[in-house]
Amino acid sequence: MNTSLNTQKALEGIVDAVATSYTLGRKIDSLESTALPNRRKIVEAISDLEHVCFMGFYSSETLSSVNLRHYISRHVYCASDILVGQIARALVVQRLGGGAPETVDLTQSEQIVTELMATLPELRAQLSLDVEAAFDGDPSAQSVEEIVFSYPAIQAITVYRIAHELYTRDVPMVPRIMAEHAHSITGIEIHPGAKIGQRFFVDHGTGVVIGETARIGDSVKLYQGVTLGALSLPRDAGGNVIRRAKRHPTIEDHVTIYANATILGGDTVIGAGSIIGANTWVTESVAPNTRVSYAAPDGGNQIRESLD
Repeated sequence: MNTSLNTQKALEGIVDAVATSYTLGRKIDSLESTALPNRRKIVEAISDLEHVCFMGFYSSETLSSVNLRHYISRHVYCASDILVGQIARALVVQRLGGGAPETVDLTQSEQIVTELMATLPELRAQLSLDVEAAFDGDPSAQSVEEIVFSYPAIQAITVYRIAHELYTRDVPMVPRIMAEHAHSITGIEIHPGAKIGQRFFVDHGTGVVIGETARIGDSVKLYQGVTLGALSLPRDAGGNVIRRAKRHPTIEDHVTIYANATILGGDTVIGAGSIIGANTWVTESVAPNTRVSYAAPDGGNQIRESLD
């Protein structure tokens, strides 16, 4: 150690103070690090599943019809092994508050992971449509390969679709860890509880937020900075937040929402075929085939006009 004795002495005092702070009973004072889900391992599992979904794009090996099954198998087994352990940890935290997973947790986790893996063919079909929507919706795209390799939206949507399968099976913690990992590297935040249809495309993507109870139909396109959020937090008679109540908007089929638009509220429905202009603030439902925009710069009043 290159630090002076005085600095070492000071650091030892700081270490003592931090260690003592773990005795104060705060909610972040858990010492169950070996029992809690491990974010790094969950990210490893995501990587394995991304390989399975886009094997020809992610693999460093030469693939053929002869060895394809072998490489898929390797990644499926690796992801399954990780997720069984990590989901079991999350289940026992939810059930008992911590400790080593028991047989009941491992059995439930194995069932969930098997069900997740069974969705992979369908998931790949969904992702294929998402990639097609990106290619069709962005004239600057030169190829499907460019989209898969470089578009953050595809990575965010891939992780979302995996995490959503776990969310629908009531897996605690792990789906959100997955979603926030994707958020951290793409700038696109999609809660795993959101329901998103086919051919979904987020152009550019940075700053997009999609809330837990948002419902998005088929062939919807969002631009950067779009928020599908909540107007307020519903509470029960005791003042406690009611979780999973419908508080985010519904976006019907074939809707385009331009940059930095904000759409709020669980009762807000954007009708099919509508166009929501940039920088708009929408808290009331919009009829199908309507264009919503602002008459900037002269007053900023919202304009709604039929596209029929």
